[in-house]
Amino acid sequence: MSLNTPAARAQMVNQQIRAWDVLNPAVLRALSEVPREKFVPETYRTLAFADTEIPLAGGQRMLTPQVAGRILQALDVGATDRVLEVGTGSGFLTACLGRLGAQVTSLEIDPVLAETARRNLRDAGAANCEVLTQDVFRWQPPGPFDCIAVTGSLPEYDSRFQEWLAQGGRLFVVVGQAPAMEACLVHRTPEGFERESLFETVLPVLAHAPQRERFQF
Repeated sequence: MSLNTPAARAQMVNQQIRAWDVLNPAVLRALSEVPREKFVPETYRTLAFADTEIPLAGGQRMLTPQVAGRILQALDVGATDRVLEVGTGSGFLTACLGRLGAQVTSLEIDPVLAETARRNLRDAGAANCEVLTQDVFRWQPPGPFDCIAVTGSLPEYDSRFQEWLAQGGRLFVVVGQAPAMEACLVHRTPEGFERESLFETVLPVLAHAPQRERFQF
C-alpha cells in the first residue's frame, strides 16, 4: 500500500469509529488489530480506512468502519460466545467477531465472496472463523448462538433469527426500507425478547429476504 497503514488504521479508529460513540475498549482493540486492508479488494486498497462502503464482488459492499464498530459494540461479544454472522462479505467483520468471541460461523450465499473471505481470514490468522456457502433462509442452525449479526437489511422483521439465540443472546439486525432503515438489537431474556432501536442506516437487502407485501387494488 502507498499509505502509512498503522497510522491510517489508528486514524480510522480515533477519528471515525470513536466519533460514532464506539468506546468499548475490546471493540476498539479488535478494530485496531485486525488488518482491514487485507479484506479490501486490491483495486480499492487505498480506501481501506476511508469512511465509505467499498464495492465487493456480486454487487455487495463492505460495511463502513463506523457501522462495523456499532455492530460489534451492540453485540458485546464475550470470550466464550458462539457467534453467527449472516452475510460474510469480505470477512472483515467476521475476523473482528472472531477476535472477540470463541467461535464464528458465517454464512455467505455468493460462492465467489465466500471463497475470497475464507482466503482473507486464513491470511489474517482468524482460525476460529468458518465460512459456509449457504442461503440463510434454507439453513438450519446446529444449535443456539450467543450473538447473531445480520449484515444485510430485512424489509420486514423476521423472527427466525431471534429464535436461534441462546438465553441472554443478542441479535443485531437492520429492518425497513430505504432511505431510513432501523438498526435494532434484540435480547433474549427469560421472559421473551426485548427489542432496542440503535440508529438509522441503509444496508443492501439480504439475499432472498421476504419482501413487504404491497397493497393491490
